[in-house]
Parts: sequence; C-alpha cells; structure tokens
Amino acid sequence: MKKISFALSYLVLIGFLFSCKQKPAEIMDPIAIVEAKGYAIPVYDFENFKVLLGKKDDKIRVVNFWATWCKPCIEEMPYFELVNSAYADKNVEVILVSLDVPSQIESKLIPYLERQNIQSQVVVLDDPDANSWIPKVDEDWTGAIPATYIYKGNECSFYEQSFSYNELEKELKNFIP
Repeated sequence: MKKISFALSYLVLIGFLFSCKQKPAEIMDPIAIVEAKGYAIPVYDFENFKVLLGKKDDKIRVVNFWATWCKPCIEEMPYFELVNSAYADKNVEVILVSLDVPSQIESKLIPYLERQNIQSQVVVLDDPDANSWIPKVDEDWTGAIPATYIYKGNECSFYEQSFSYNELEKELKNFIP
C-alpha cells in the first residue's frame, strides 16, 4: 500500500511540475546582469529579448531602441521619461533598450542613467547578428536608431525616427482607449 501511495504521489508531483512549466517563448532569461551604483541592468540576446515585443496583456508598451553614443537618442530620452511618469496610471510601460556594448555598461550606460535619473525600465540587447534580429522587430527597419515600437496586444506601430514629446504623445494616444 505504501508503494502505491508513494508512486501515486510521485506521479501527481511530476504532473504538477510539467503542467506549471512555461513555454520557452515566455521566459525572459538574461545572458548577464551588470550591477553597479544601485542599478542592475539585464543583458539579453534577441532570442530571450523578443518576449518583450509580444506580451499579450492589457498594457501599452513603448519600446525604445537607443544608445548613449546616439545624439538623437539622447535628445529624445527626456520625452520617454515624461511618458513613463505621465502615463503610468494609464497602464503604459516604457522600456528603454540600450544597444550599447556590454563592456561599456558600467563606464557609460550606468553613469548616463544616474546623471539623467532615468526611472524607466532599461535593458541591454546584445546580439551580434543584427541582420537576423532587426527584421524580426520590423521588416522595414534599416537598423538606424533611435527606433520605437509601440504595441498593445496585437496592435503595433514601429517608428524609425526621433520624437518630440508632442509627436510621441500623439502616437501613444492611438493606443489609449
């Protein structure tokens, strides 16, 4: 009787573990996390990052591709921060995807985030095969930055341009009911 009870318990446990397992496409595992000055910046390859481009929930996501060496990116950064704070109650999430090289996260990226008091979520996309992943973000993207992907559920828009605050807000409002 003990053997049957143990076997049944074991089968139930195995069934539970496999039924709770997430699909790999839903897992976002960083390939590294760089920590300095109170920041913990996750670094992703595209395979693990792409989950951020297709979450199916009620949030509006504003995903901005940028780098600290890109002058137009730096000029528009305050507008994304304004959107992050002004629209937080409208279920809007701003995600800043840095294309800085990982070796410069501590020396350039984190000091920039600290100086500018960036509050939006920041991740680093480090995938050397840009010719492969760029068209997966948008088939017409040339790879130039800044670039912004705004989506909610199945509705999305891609912009290979820099924004003024008014332009960014106008595009965002297309997603707000």
